[in-house]
Amino acid sequence: MDVITEYAWIAWLVVILVFVIIEILSLEFTFLMLALGGVVGLLSGLVGAPWWLQLLIAAAAAVLLLLAVRPPLLRALQRGADPARSNIDALLGMPGLVMSTVTPHGGQVKLGNGEVWTARTPLDSPASSLEPGTRIILSVVDGATAVVIPVPTHPTPSGEQKEQS
Repeated sequence: MDVITEYAWIAWLVVILVFVIIEILSLEFTFLMLALGGVVGLLSGLVGAPWWLQLLIAAAAAVLLLLAVRPPLLRALQRGADPARSNIDALLGMPGLVMSTVTPHGGQVKLGNGEVWTARTPLDSPASSLEPGTRIILSVVDGATAVVIPVPTHPTPSGEQKEQS
């Protein structure tokens, strides 16, 4: 058993190296915290702790780091994130124009960014069909189909319907 305690530092270096490599590939700070726990275990071994105590100290340090240090690091990383929406999120709420009649079963719309999409109205929509030229808003993307709703209209004082701009 003295041999294990005497050469445990080699095992700690291997564990730390493996965790650092995995962290470089995952970038989630999980394996970084485990590697730092391994560093604490290595330091406890260099002080003269037996191998089982080194293991307990390393595990406790890793759990403490995972619970206390990782969450603030992730929040700090998210704070600098780009606030611009991308992909499908950027399309939600985008205005457009009906190109061919849109029903709950199909149709085509041209979105504000110039893309032409296959579209349909929601199945529970009061508007059974939207005629060409109707202004719409993309509400949901279902696979490769845009689910669209007509632009809400507001009544004017004279009783006419006015599109919301």
